[in-house]
Amino acid sequence: MISFALSSIAAILLSLSFSSFNLWQFAWFGFIPLFIALENKTLRQSLLIAYICGIIFWSFTIYWLVHVTLLGQIILILYLSLYFAAFGLCLTLARRASANGVLLIPCFWVLFEYIRSHLFTGFPWALAAFSQYKNLPVIQIADITGAWGVSFLVLLVNVLIYAVIRRSLKPKVILVFTAVFFLSLVYGFYKLNYNSKDQAGSQPFKISVIGGNIAQDIKWNKQAVEFIQKNYEELTAKAALDSPDLIIWPEASVPALWGEDEAEFKRLYSFVRSLKVDLLVGAVSHYGGKYYNSALFINKAGVPQIMYNKLHLVPFGEFVPLKNVFRFLEAIAPIGDITPGKKYTIFEKPAPFGVLICFEDLFPELSRQFVKKGAKFLVNITNDAWYKQTSAAHQHLAASVFRAVENRVNLARSANTGVSGFIDPVGRLALIRGEAGQEIFIKGYNTRNIYLGQNQPTFYNHFGDFFVFICAFFAILGLIPALKNKK
Repeated sequence: MISFALSSIAAILLSLSFSSFNLWQFAWFGFIPLFIALENKTLRQSLLIAYICGIIFWSFTIYWLVHVTLLGQIILILYLSLYFAAFGLCLTLARRASANGVLLIPCFWVLFEYIRSHLFTGFPWALAAFSQYKNLPVIQIADITGAWGVSFLVLLVNVLIYAVIRRSLKPKVILVFTAVFFLSLVYGFYKLNYNSKDQAGSQPFKISVIGGNIAQDIKWNKQAVEFIQKNYEELTAKAALDSPDLIIWPEASVPALWGEDEAEFKRLYSFVRSLKVDLLVGAVSHYGGKYYNSALFINKAGVPQIMYNKLHLVPFGEFVPLKNVFRFLEAIAPIGDITPGKKYTIFEKPAPFGVLICFEDLFPELSRQFVKKGAKFLVNITNDAWYKQTSAAHQHLAASVFRAVENRVNLARSANTGVSGFIDPVGRLALIRGEAGQEIFIKGYNTRNIYLGQNQPTFYNHFGDFFVFICAFFAILGLIPALKNKK
């Protein structure tokens, strides 16, 4: 019973680091009760203890999914908790093989986060790294290692504290691990002192982002079309007074189908022409017999020019995996019938940029590819209204912060009810806020200059997830003796 109590404490501490209270400090020691709970346990006991920890953690962390689908939430929690179970199993195996098996803990965790982020289309939500999105000195190493390196650091500190408590590592080993952590901080403070505005050849580029605050239950209500259109027109007209080079609307902000509802889009084109400002809007498009979740660029003359179709769709939200085989899955959640795009579209004017729609900002490979193809900054348009006033919007924001730091580019974010604003190349936030300081479910806009420098691709942008493969190498190497001696 004590072991299950300790694993429950670990789960609660870790989930609080992803809460709306932003208690990121808890992540640095939240794993320790789980480490203690797994001491001297059989493999079966380790699996069960860690699995219970995972169930509690994910139940608290993605509680907001109940607003979309209760059955889907339960299935997802049970699935995601398997990674905790596998982590507990590997930890126990490594301890059996060597007294220094705890040294492999950060490697195991990073490896399982990576697998979770890719298997079955991937769910890279609430990575240990994301708990630190406001801890700027710590996250700067992401331009070398990606978010995986920050997750490694979080687990490393947990291991160090645990080792000191249990006296389980030699002082020299603890000293080396401590040095690794402090060197990463030195690197972080160095990067924070680098001012992107002082780059040679940098130029200002003014952007306005719009937060429409349209309730999910009226977004596609025909009776609300006029209200939604006026809402965005009013905000856009105000933003246009700042003379921005580009105005951005959120995901699916146009209450009409591009390719079908010509009248609504003609009104939009005329409106843009009257303001004489370039506009990027989120819209659902329908052509060729297929539906797409799209971003449409309309130039200041009111002419639609370029469209990007979302590449990575939300499973059970925009499509059903293996739909023809498992038709019963359609009952799990309200399913769209969206087709994935096929091209990394770069919007060349008024300056090269790439668009991430909805949770595409969770997948670092997408951002890397856009930047590799010439994007000077990134845009994330999203809705987030499904999840009501919960911590989901800020958990989502955390991913965008890492995409900016990993590639050292600015990121403009336009969310319907979620968090809208700007993220600079070191992760600093400039957000739309309400009168009481709230950051979600507010109607407003924000205009800001970003600076388009001549940055070279970062180490991470160039080499990708090499750090994960290093972790995988050491994790497998550490498990071989345990597997050989397994009884």
